[in-house]
Amino acid sequence: MKGIVRCLGLLAAACALNAAVKLPALISDHMVLQQGMPVRVWGTADPGEAVKVGFQGQTVTVTAGENGKWTAWLKPLVAAGPLELTINNVTIHDVLVGEVWLGSGQSNMEFRMQTTMNHEEEIARADYPMIHLFQVKHVVAEQPADDVVGTWQVCSPASVKNFSAVEFFFGRHLQANLHVPMGLIESDWGGTPAQSWTSKPALETDPSLKFTLDYWEKVTANYPAAKEKYDNTTIPAWNKAVADAKAAGKTPPNKPGAPEGPGHQNTPSGLYNGMIAPLVPYGIRGAIWYQGESNASEAHAYKYRRLFGAMIQDWRNRWNEGDFPFYFVQLANYRSNVWWPVLRESQTETLRLANTGMAVTIDVGDATNIHPINKQDVGLRLALAARAQTYHQAVEYAGPTYDMAVPEGSAMRVYMTHSDAMQARGGGAITGFEVAGADGKYQPAEVKVEGNTLVVSSTQVAAPAAVRYAWADNPACNLVNQAGLPAGPFRSDQPHYQ
Repeated sequence: MKGIVRCLGLLAAACALNAAVKLPALISDHMVLQQGMPVRVWGTADPGEAVKVGFQGQTVTVTAGENGKWTAWLKPLVAAGPLELTINNVTIHDVLVGEVWLGSGQSNMEFRMQTTMNHEEEIARADYPMIHLFQVKHVVAEQPADDVVGTWQVCSPASVKNFSAVEFFFGRHLQANLHVPMGLIESDWGGTPAQSWTSKPALETDPSLKFTLDYWEKVTANYPAAKEKYDNTTIPAWNKAVADAKAAGKTPPNKPGAPEGPGHQNTPSGLYNGMIAPLVPYGIRGAIWYQGESNASEAHAYKYRRLFGAMIQDWRNRWNEGDFPFYFVQLANYRSNVWWPVLRESQTETLRLANTGMAVTIDVGDATNIHPINKQDVGLRLALAARAQTYHQAVEYAGPTYDMAVPEGSAMRVYMTHSDAMQARGGGAITGFEVAGADGKYQPAEVKVEGNTLVVSSTQVAAPAAVRYAWADNPACNLVNQAGLPAGPFRSDQPHYQ
């Protein structure tokens, strides 16, 4: 009898121990841990509870604090898998060790595999057991959250179809060339500005970013009136328009978006709090980013170079892994407004930060669609940057890149890097260049390639003082290098940024 009681007691203790340990969504079956660096495992338990973590030959025991939180650190891991990770009586199955990348931004990062170019073929062959996917559910938070909603999934035709196309193509290319498991974490939200993804302390402590908070104060103050108008005027008008359209056999108009206000996804720091902060304890190699459309306005385009750079530094400070790699996509060609070239320039300026890289997409956009479907080239170009700069493989990762320009008689000599065998894509004349004299009036120009320089001139400008390339929202331009990678837009007379 005593033996039965003792067994029941041990069973009850084991059940209590198992129930006491709670883990964040990221620490679950099919997770991928970052190789080559100390890895944090964390969660909650009963205050004072001993928590034992076992993985890849390591055993670490820690004690939960008074608030129930605990953190265990594993020494740098070696690429492997599938393995099991144990935390007391909890077993995490199918754990891989390899490279972990976070993908974030707005709708072009969120753009799904099921709508990308050649999607049926791409999805059908997306059977990659060494690539695991994690999608973060949309959420806005007033304060930094402790956890996200999401699950790890093995990459398959079923799981990949609703995943980020850019991040998948990025990860697929890396996995094929690195030959290690790949963990891809997607945390994005269409139509959102960079300030939503930046922590509040980062926005508050930089005077040059005060404009984001000032704007939101006005939004908040105006919200009650805007919401009343939306409910009592806009929506009734929309309902009538829908009814009229149906009666006439026409397509009903889309429902108008609700006004910005409390809980809106554009809230400064709201998405950082809800969708980035809970990821920060998780070890990553780096991040990829596709965003900027929502900041391509007169009010934000110049200031974006400061805002975007501050966001990158903010994330790096939070992860405390040093200047981890951060690769981003420059806005593609699209018939939009005069501020798109300035936003692209701001993105280029961000390359001044260490361990950053930019995928130029000025040649793969769609003039009439802000969501171009060619996401294969976008993911590939991000992956080339990672292969060259993070993994030190001998691959070209950028197209011809502006260095400097000097007047030379009746021409401008433009010095370029990544400039091997510069040429027009498909042959013929190089297009997209303009020169201007002291009057600042730009005229179309002709281009000659001389080694790693370009000689740019126009019969309409006798003494050129400035040169620019692809300076339009949807420019006609075709300069590439030997690797077929496109040159990015630039101008030599860039105004000083305050």
